[in-house]
Amino acid sequence: MKRREFVIVLSGAVLWPVAPRAQPPTMPVIGFLSSRSPDESKHLLAAFHKGLGEVGFVEGTNIVVEYRWALGEYEKLPALAADLVKRRVAVIAAVGGDVSSRAALQATSTIPIVFSSGSDPVKAQLVRSLSKPEGNATGFTLLTNDLEPKRLGLLHDLLPKVDLVGVLYDPNFPAAVDQLAALEKAAETIALRLDVFRAGNDADLTASLRSLLEHRVGALLVVGAPYLDTRRSRIIEFAAENKLPAIYHFREYAVDGGLISYGPRITESYRQAGGYVGRILNGAKPSDLPVLQPTNFDFVINLKTAKALGLAIPSGLISFADEVIE
Repeated sequence: MKRREFVIVLSGAVLWPVAPRAQPPTMPVIGFLSSRSPDESKHLLAAFHKGLGEVGFVEGTNIVVEYRWALGEYEKLPALAADLVKRRVAVIAAVGGDVSSRAALQATSTIPIVFSSGSDPVKAQLVRSLSKPEGNATGFTLLTNDLEPKRLGLLHDLLPKVDLVGVLYDPNFPAAVDQLAALEKAAETIALRLDVFRAGNDADLTASLRSLLEHRVGALLVVGAPYLDTRRSRIIEFAAENKLPAIYHFREYAVDGGLISYGPRITESYRQAGGYVGRILNGAKPSDLPVLQPTNFDFVINLKTAKALGLAIPSGLISFADEVIE
């Protein structure tokens, strides 16, 4: 080959288009919107990620999760939801009760939403039907708001001689009106008096805990609400320090030292929510996924706490319990 021809061949080689390097695919982004706080929701996050993993999604491997926490301050939720929409997330998990769900639904009518609800999602106008949600949202309901009368009855069974029960509730929680009405109706049937205390922020909570002692209530019922869940440790410590028997709505309260609890397995619902988010990322439509309802309600007794309070738990209640912590 002549030198001139060799140069031409080399020049031709240089002029061939270079194949572009393969770019890593962009991972889908999940928006996680909660009315609660990350510290007391670690077990719920673990359950949520377990559900995602069951359908093939692992944070940092093939998905990104953007977390937004309201820390019990519901008024922050609309801005947090709007921020996730601006971030163009692929799906929003709106958890921590109807307050988060409503904020997400108000922020977008196109991005898929997997919500949580403590009441009837149809009555709360989150979906049109449980079996066929329609629209861009589906999720799960815990039915915690409907269980307040049952909890009051269990507290009465434990302490039949107590005739005055303190009720701690969050007036900022939309379901509060229905919760209190159901409790008052249930109290009439078993001849119990209720003393109601507001706790929608930290100042109110401090004042109400003080008033509980001043009013000499014989027992305490903590009404289900995300804000109160974020203050779970403080409420449990107050009850322990003042030897006040109390009933709560989630198992986590009894595990952390509360006396008794009755309610759904919230971790199971979060696991199912993670699965729904993963299925939507895989192409499912929210309208094709029915709203999930709890199938198990756990009655948990902490015998260690009962002993510290000087209470003897009736054998009938112990036999009825799904879990006894010793």
